[in-house]
Amino acid sequence: MASPRYRHIIWDWNGTLLDDLDLCIEIMNGLLAPRGLAVLDRARHHALFDFPVRDYYRRLGFDTQRDPFERLSVDFIDVYDRRRWECRLHAEAEAMLRAARTAGISQSILSAYRQETLQEIVRHLGLADYFIRMIGLDNIYAHSKVELGRAWLQELGLPRDQVVLVGDTRHDHEVAQALEVDCVLVTWGHHSLEKLQTPGTRVVPNFSALATELGLAVTA
Repeated sequence: MASPRYRHIIWDWNGTLLDDLDLCIEIMNGLLAPRGLAVLDRARHHALFDFPVRDYYRRLGFDTQRDPFERLSVDFIDVYDRRRWECRLHAEAEAMLRAARTAGISQSILSAYRQETLQEIVRHLGLADYFIRMIGLDNIYAHSKVELGRAWLQELGLPRDQVVLVGDTRHDHEVAQALEVDCVLVTWGHHSLEKLQTPGTRVVPNFSALATELGLAVTA
């Protein structure tokens, strides 16, 4: 029988629980191609995507004098919001959430997604009851999640060694370090295994391995 290692899990949303990688690539290509810029596939997205998102747009080749980041962000999010219902959870995500709840582990979401939209899609997917808090940003520009995380941990009131953050990017690891909590990174989201594997990181390739890291017994 698995023994839970933590009392609370903070989940990243996009890429970690929600499978939106291909949709993001498709929408970004809709901005790149008309400008004559090289389009993305998964490998190129994995290589270039990072936080702050403003720098990602520069790496893609956008002329931010002609196309300011703020306007590009609005264009991207407008299309994403219209098409977000096309996204589904990763196949084993709900089984993982269920296993954590069964084990008595509380859960929350800390996301760079907009707060209102985050709550809307989580409820649409029938997952709201798994989380004691859903925390998103109050703008569309995907700034750091650190300050929101610190406020949430203070309210949560648990020792830091009893909390783990699960995410899909190096930024999630940086956030966890700033929050002084453990972190497990997953390879099925917006960063590749190669990008995630740096000294001091715990990286898992599938939900079964994640369950082991968290000390959970997952059933279908």
